[in-house]
Amino acid sequence: FNAGSALEANGIAALAFINTWVATSAAALAWVIAEWLIRGKPSMLGAASGAVAGLVAITPACGFVGVGGALAIGLTAGLVCLWGVHNLKRLLGVDDSLDVFGVHGIGGIIGALLTGVFASPDLGGTGVWDYVTNAVAEGYSIATQVKIQAIGVLLTVVWSAVVAFIAFKLVDLTIGLRVSHDEEREGLDLGSHGEKAY
Repeated sequence: FNAGSALEANGIAALAFINTWVATSAAALAWVIAEWLIRGKPSMLGAASGAVAGLVAITPACGFVGVGGALAIGLTAGLVCLWGVHNLKRLLGVDDSLDVFGVHGIGGIIGALLTGVFASPDLGGTGVWDYVTNAVAEGYSIATQVKIQAIGVLLTVVWSAVVAFIAFKLVDLTIGLRVSHDEEREGLDLGSHGEKAY
């Protein structure tokens, strides 16, 4: 869908297509190599998680950064999301069994912020389109664009936290957020569905 977001078959669609592949590959490779160095062996789950981290991180940037920028975003996302899954989760003490925040949350933040860096024409990016002059805006500033991206990230985090808190409170008041300790240990297949899946 990254290439399709251009809504036409043009250079932006081609750039989005190749950047999506490059960042995904780089993130999977970075995750697997780092996991290999840290844990002594790579895993297929790590490769898949790294690929998803790369896809998440490149999505906001895919039509705005050059191929080198996509490579840097992918490598960064693979390493930082690995840290998010293994260390940040433990540091915050959260129960994220599917590593959604470590991969999607951290990957999205990385991608949004690094879009401001690698969209710079000096780094091979396309710059920012000025809709008044109908051309690429003059005088791209990485610092200014990263600030704009950071404000967007902050607003998204606050909005998501408020909506999630309300949703979690509603679920907790109606059916509850957690099952009993015994049900969790035994497995939800038997406790919730009355049958074993394996």
